[in-house]
Amino acid sequence: MTLEACYEKMEADYGDVKRRFQSDRLIQKFALKFLNDPSYGNLCQALKEERYEDAFREAHTLKGASQNLSFTKLHEESGKLTEALRGGASPDAEALFDQVSVQYEKVCQAIRQFQGELEG
Repeated sequence: MTLEACYEKMEADYGDVKRRFQSDRLIQKFALKFLNDPSYGNLCQALKEERYEDAFREAHTLKGASQNLSFTKLHEESGKLTEALRGGASPDAEALFDQVSVQYEKVCQAIRQFQGELEG
């Protein structure tokens, strides 16, 4: 799988990230590092514990990381969740978090497949 195919699989914008980073090596480096980013796990924990200020911060961090890497769908969904949590608890947070989770898993699955093919 090429890096471009990986981006296509996760419904991300390879052209945008390529313009920003200008190097597949750099894109690859930061995409692989994304798998170790704690923001999503921290977001899950904060929501579970109803720590909405922390959940807002983690959703915002996830939004920023996904924007920088042009993970388009994840950026969009985490942005919606960020705005819902901006004022604290939100009746929409659970449904929005579910959408973030779907996109997060799609991104991570594509990156893991790409990583596996690199190592294999």
